[in-house]
Amino acid sequence: MGGVRKVKAPLDRELTRELRAGDRLLITGRLITARDQAHRRMVETLESGGRLPVDLQGEIVYYCAPSPPPPGLPAGSAGPTTSSRMDPFTPRLAAEGMAACLGKGPRSREVREALRRHGVLYLVTVGGAAALLGSRIRSAKVLAYPELGPEAVMELEVEDFPAVVAYDLAGGDVFAHLPDA
Repeated sequence: MGGVRKVKAPLDRELTRELRAGDRLLITGRLITARDQAHRRMVETLESGGRLPVDLQGEIVYYCAPSPPPPGLPAGSAGPTTSSRMDPFTPRLAAEGMAACLGKGPRSREVREALRRHGVLYLVTVGGAAALLGSRIRSAKVLAYPELGPEAVMELEVEDFPAVVAYDLAGGDVFAHLPDA
């Protein structure tokens, strides 16, 4: 593990294969936000034969619901939610081509296996630093499910958004020292 690596999002598949658990990243580009209600709706859409409202190919899905923006800013605080809340839906959505998901905390064994099987990295960012993370957002727009309010699926354009690779595609795991979730 070296210094901090600057990466562009959406992520290139070659890059996702190179990154290792513990690598520190600064992400510039697009993040797609989705929390549990949006995840539930997307999986229900897929299970009923529909198409997702957002193409997830190569995207980083950030488990976040930004707070309303203060005057003159694109978004308010934008901290991660606990990733395990998305565990019931993650295996199905991982099959839709996302390059990474981003949140906080460890994931279940089933999710870890599904992410690796589908070539999806798991990234984490700092909980409790929502204001700092919100300051990295350059623009924000709703893409789907506007009726969910802050939990709508959004596109965030970010600059130097901090993250750490938690699970890599080679089986590396920054949470390996913890009891199995």
